[in-house]
Amino acid sequence: MTVLVFLLTALIALGLAFAGLYFWARRVDNYGVVDVAWSYAFAGVAIFYALVGQGWPWRRALIAGLAAAWSLRLGTHLLRRVAGHHPVEDGRYVQLRRDWAGNFAPKMFGFFQLQALSVVLLSLPFLWPALNPAPQMHWLEWVGAALWLIALSGEALADRQLASFKRNAANRGQVCAVGLWRYSRHPNYFFEWLVWVGFFVFACASPWGWTAVIAPASILYLLLRVTGIPLTEEQAVRSKGDAYRRYQQTTRAFVPWFPRRAASLPSAPSNLSHD
Repeated sequence: MTVLVFLLTALIALGLAFAGLYFWARRVDNYGVVDVAWSYAFAGVAIFYALVGQGWPWRRALIAGLAAAWSLRLGTHLLRRVAGHHPVEDGRYVQLRRDWAGNFAPKMFGFFQLQALSVVLLSLPFLWPALNPAPQMHWLEWVGAALWLIALSGEALADRQLASFKRNAANRGQVCAVGLWRYSRHPNYFFEWLVWVGFFVFACASPWGWTAVIAPASILYLLLRVTGIPLTEEQAVRSKGDAYRRYQQTTRAFVPWFPRRAASLPSAPSNLSHD
């Protein structure tokens, strides 16, 4: 099976799966489920590559295991969050409903299909190792696996800290600035990106593995400029107002670092909404 056939097979299967998911999401009126499906989809693609690829079996098993462990952890975390808030929809999708109000259904269907395409493009770090016949591990693969472990541990810790903060009723409407969240406004996003850097480093030990740079580069762009930090922070400012603006002043958006001193903010207008 050629590389093109691998990618086209994955794309067709995922396109059909995400089309079905779109109609189900429309039925339950909650499009946040696409985040869960996107996360879980990587486990399926990585296992498919490992089963069908002709590379060294131990390498195929390792990269599929790393991908599946990350995919299942993130997907299950998001599933719990979506289920815990249902029928209330994630604020990002509520905003998309407003932004796309004039042509919402076809745009959202296209959005779901873009998720399928993104999974295929981002799966390159799993494909090249599955095709690599070299009968021993390269040092880059060990470095990539170690980086993956550090990043996954950091992401899981950030998620636990945020969940623990939200469970405390006294923190309702407050900004989480404890643990890793004291040093970054989005430590979960930072470590998520670092996971992809680990996958890329692992792939670099295989022929054509350098092309997998599209994965961490795309993830970084999406987190910093598109659906990650921008939409999340817009929602946070709407719901928490000046408390979050002060947090923005003192805490770096992405890469964890020591907090800065906040400048004073002007008084909020009397009609500013605080949830």
